[in-house]
Amino acid sequence: MRITTLNVNGLRSADRKGFRTWLNAANPDVLCLQEVRADAESLEPALWTPEGWSVRWNPAEKKGYSGTAVWTKAGAEARFTVGTGHARGDLEGRAVGVHLPKLDVWSIYMPSGSSGPDRQAWKFEYMDHIFPWFQAILASGRPALVCGDINIAHTAMDIKNAKSNAKNSGFLPEERAWLDQLKGMGWRDVFREANPTSQAYSWWSARGQARANDVGWRIDHIWATPGVRVNAVSIERAAGLSDHAPVHADIEIP
Repeated sequence: MRITTLNVNGLRSADRKGFRTWLNAANPDVLCLQEVRADAESLEPALWTPEGWSVRWNPAEKKGYSGTAVWTKAGAEARFTVGTGHARGDLEGRAVGVHLPKLDVWSIYMPSGSSGPDRQAWKFEYMDHIFPWFQAILASGRPALVCGDINIAHTAMDIKNAKSNAKNSGFLPEERAWLDQLKGMGWRDVFREANPTSQAYSWWSARGQARANDVGWRIDHIWATPGVRVNAVSIERAAGLSDHAPVHADIEIP
């Protein structure tokens, strides 16, 4: 089974860059999207209700902002949950999940704190909310994946310029410690597990020649519970659909 996550930075924009052609080639069984920035009124029907897919959207209340979606080929077997129970987070469309017979998959879009102290405070608030949510998923005993734009680079291997970004949102000690705690709880960063020495990135700033020079951050993650067997995980840097790259995980469920 292939699980793919991608921050599209606006689905309509990604579609103009070949999203549907890419999707046919990538051929995931479950697709998690973040920052869709769209709703039923702004997307053409072929994207809002794509043929061959069961889709659940969680658009933000504010038009043209944030939003998540999860697409699955599972059909009638799929059940969905929208949101995590945090009022502001749910209004911003931060999470949506699909429940398959043997696996739960969540698409989440963590807030960015890079624009200032107020946004960083909101990011910390959401982190505080979602940590026990991760605990509850783990405690349920169901195999699960949480996929998406976490907006945190975990270690120096996950960011090109670690020293110069040590005081910047996305690489703050408190944020990195939060991921340490997630890992300590039993969650697995499947990219790092499958690629222990790879310094690969999933997002590049639009400033300068960041992408051309591979000056990036690995902030798009797939985290798995212990019951998920991971065969391979890759970052598709050349996709060119947004400022983020798709992350693919090929998995098995016992």
